Amino acid sequence: MPSFESFYQQYPCSYNSPLSCDRPFQTAQQIKGAKFCLECGFPATLPQEAEIKGSQGTYQIASFVGVRGLGRLYSGVQLKDKQPVIIKEYLLPNRCFNESETQKRKETFKRVGGVSLADSRIQNFRLVETKEAIADEKGERCYLIIQEVESSQTLGKYLIEKGAMTSPDVREVLNQSLQTLQFLHTQKLRFPSNQTQLGITHGNINLDSTLIKVENNQKFSIYFCDLAIWENLFIPPTIAQPAPVRPEQDLESLGLVAFYLWVGRTTNFLSNQPLDPRDNQQWPDTDSHLKQFIYRLIGLESPFESAEAARQALLQLPKEAHGKSSVRSSPASQVIEKRFPMPLILLVILALLLLSGGIWYWLLGKKTDSPNQYIQWSRLLRNFSEVPNIPSGQFTYTGEKDSTWSYVLTQPVDNSRLGSLLTRPKPDATATFNYESVLSSNINNPIKSVEEVQTSKKDFAITSLVDNITDKLDKKPVAYDGLIVFVAFNKRDSNLANALGGQINIEQLRQIYTGKITNWQQINAKLPNLAVKPFAPTEPEAISKFQEIVFKNAPQDEALFAAKVSKLDTTKTQNQIRSETLEGRTTGIISFGIISKTWKQCTGYPLAIADGKKSAIQPLFQRRDRRSINPSDDLCQHDDYYVDVTTFQSYPLGYPIFVVYPKDSTRLPGGSTFAQMLTTRQGQCLLSKVGLVALQPMPDDINSYACKSVP
Repeated sequence: MPSFESFYQQYPCSYNSPLSCDRPFQTAQQIKGAKFCLECGFPATLPQEAEIKGSQGTYQIASFVGVRGLGRLYSGVQLKDKQPVIIKEYLLPNRCFNESETQKRKETFKRVGGVSLADSRIQNFRLVETKEAIADEKGERCYLIIQEVESSQTLGKYLIEKGAMTSPDVREVLNQSLQTLQFLHTQKLRFPSNQTQLGITHGNINLDSTLIKVENNQKFSIYFCDLAIWENLFIPPTIAQPAPVRPEQDLESLGLVAFYLWVGRTTNFLSNQPLDPRDNQQWPDTDSHLKQFIYRLIGLESPFESAEAARQALLQLPKEAHGKSSVRSSPASQVIEKRFPMPLILLVILALLLLSGGIWYWLLGKKTDSPNQYIQWSRLLRNFSEVPNIPSGQFTYTGEKDSTWSYVLTQPVDNSRLGSLLTRPKPDATATFNYESVLSSNINNPIKSVEEVQTSKKDFAITSLVDNITDKLDKKPVAYDGLIVFVAFNKRDSNLANALGGQINIEQLRQIYTGKITNWQQINAKLPNLAVKPFAPTEPEAISKFQEIVFKNAPQDEALFAAKVSKLDTTKTQNQIRSETLEGRTTGIISFGIISKTWKQCTGYPLAIADGKKSAIQPLFQRRDRRSINPSDDLCQHDDYYVDVTTFQSYPLGYPIFVVYPKDSTRLPGGSTFAQMLTTRQGQCLLSKVGLVALQPMPDDINSYACKSVP
């Protein structure tokens, strides 16, 4: 299937990927009844409790789940019997499909959206059951109603969360998958139109169209979903349409899936290019029989005639064999053996391992978990309900208007908003916490929130600006915040991110933002002959922290900054970068902003920051390979990177966020209690989900279900 980057280019999305962008979801959350994304006009997500009427029943949306393949997923129920379902929403946006194309694809979708056995037998061949295919007659959406497979996830998510599979597990994945393919390829099947057909190819086998359901005893079941016959209907006509897939191509796709599962990743560590199974060094050496089988499945050696033949061969494979066994080597390994004598091979392999290990450690910063890494996490209280001695009463707390805290409280999390969840965090207690922001009269010294606590107008405050608090106040850190500096980023063309090597230092930032550097070639003669266009965000707290860290609060630098640098909302800065890029201009824009507003976008590349002679630190990590990002990464796949907590603790533009509260023992301890709640596992998870950085490493990054078990 073509890259998703090339889909829906008619919509000017900040992420260059409207389908997986979170702004259509944010629009639907913020504006009741919104149909389109406020930023680019792409269809917004469906609201909670929206109803979809089909011929078999009416279905109600419960919550937005995410994106899989070419559609958006929602959890829902069938209203008649309250049975849970998954609703997959496919889009035919009118800027990409004309009226004739839309109508034709809707009609085809209703005819072919789902398959079942022609003789109406009910047999579990681990193909996700479809209830019905529905087309919105007047709109640009179609819906596939799917039987929910409880406690399942895609193999792609499983790989990110669990890492490489053992060879016995890969064998079991292949066994079940081949059995399902044998069923698909040979059985007489019926489509929703009542048309029958002998056998069908899947045509779309990959890590995201295959589900794994893990049982309590570690056994698992594999399910196929998202068949090409209906999935490909929603590829825009401007994109080259995939050719029909033959049964043997299903086997090749399955072989690649097995290869990725066994290796534990899909891309090369250093080049970030897709792994090539022809590269003998990429394969594990734990099971030569399995390797030989996958070689045949992919078609690198004598391919199997059918799924049935492949499964029979799999079942007859000898048990796991290590290293070089009596099984004949692949052609690739035979060539290597003929070309080099054995001692030389060993020396070359050893040298490569040492070299790649050194490069990996020094350049990419990949970490391995140590047994002591999560000690702090394990010592935290589990959730809000475990916090003792909650005082009764209504507490009013504050923060600066347009501060990080004011922003993150509005962000969606766990089917609600953070502010709503924290108003009454412990439902069985009578304590409520209401937030009221304040605006400082001096935008360059926004400390009004702390003054409100000192004068007893508010019970406590949440802020990062604590340098001048009096000895009558106490403070407790609850998370890290920080600034990200970004420049224009366009993966298809040369850009500043590449030219800068993905980094910049504090002194260069100081000179840029005081007007001493006005052309990028003043930093390096190899950079473009291009005017520097510095912008600053509009949040007073962000500006104050930038001046503190970069200018060291030097009055002259602050005065030059105020006189020479324009302030612009972060989203508007990103839109201006995108606009200049789309017009074919090379833009010299540089800006900065708080993490929660800047890191999940791909218009601007987040630069690594160096302080003095220290190495530059990039706190954003690529999820699959657990390494810091670089300018060759596709940041538009924004679910694939995250803030690494351990690295962030030494990031030059990072700083703590504190709860500030009175030491006065005669006042109820609302602030200290609230801080206790935010530093439980549940509190740290919630803060991480809205863009703050946890105080301590978590067992998994936040988007890989680290907090799934924390209520």
